[in-house]
Amino acid sequence: LKKGDVILMTGDLGCGKTTFTKGIGKALNVTKNINSPTFTILKIYKGDINLHHMDFYRLENTNLYDFDLAEYITDETINVIEWPFMKEEYLPSSYILIDLTYLNETQRKIKVEYIGEKYNKEK
Repeated sequence: LKKGDVILMTGDLGCGKTTFTKGIGKALNVTKNINSPTFTILKIYKGDINLHHMDFYRLENTNLYDFDLAEYITDETINVIEWPFMKEEYLPSSYILIDLTYLNETQRKIKVEYIGEKYNKEK
């Protein structure tokens, strides 16, 4: 990952989205405990590259202008968004889509897709 990347995390409740984000934080040398931003919507973690961790689960019935989250999706951070399609109007046109599927207590299926012009140029 590099500065400006936006990772959209999808999957059922309890499939490991926040745990996966903890791994990203560890790779970025984030020392603070990473936990779910479900009730706060956004958490910011300082690391080698700052990590913005968002959760759109509770935004389904909100107005686009109720939150100015676009200002937190920057070219200077790594941005992880759980439940991103609850508010598609907030999403950039290029992103990394990670879909987690719960297989059993110890196994997950992880599908990674690169979406948009930014990633098509890098291939």
